[in-house]
Amino acid sequence: MISSNDFRTGVTVEIDGDVWQVVDFQHVKPGKGAAFVRAKLKNGRTGAVVERTFNAGEKLPKAHVERREMQYLYESDGMFNLMDNENFEQIALSGEQLGDARKFLKENMNIAVLFFQGNVIGIDLPMSVELTVVETDPGIRGDTATGGTKPAKLETGHVVRVPLFINIGEVLRIDTRSGDYIERA
Repeated sequence: MISSNDFRTGVTVEIDGDVWQVVDFQHVKPGKGAAFVRAKLKNGRTGAVVERTFNAGEKLPKAHVERREMQYLYESDGMFNLMDNENFEQIALSGEQLGDARKFLKENMNIAVLFFQGNVIGIDLPMSVELTVVETDPGIRGDTATGGTKPAKLETGHVVRVPLFINIGEVLRIDTRSGDYIERA
């Protein structure tokens, strides 16, 4: 059991037989009345995000989520094939199961796959990935008074806003949580 006071981003709880992951939380102590916790929860099976309020100290069963290191192999007919690094067993996940994470997957990349009661509920990417720019407009000096940006298409198909000095073929570090450009690698 886990108390609502112990909520942190990424904690998984079981509510009505489903697994829910805490996306955001806020402890509220009003001047009048009891304290409570307002939390944004993401359903592990459907991906739906809901906002719920819990009494301070309310106990919920902790969902035991298994993490397995897997390697992304390739994509075929909308299915993304992964291989378990320990027993070399292969599984195929749909684009819906991966969600926005598929924009950052490169072949031979290691990721953590999350399982709940034997079913895949999602994947956990590293904080940042290094991707190559395959298409962008040339940056022209003097176009802006302040730092400007332009769109750049990466090798996975993801489009990101980058500074004007970035050219085709450069490797960039991209934040997987927001999808934004961090720096050149």
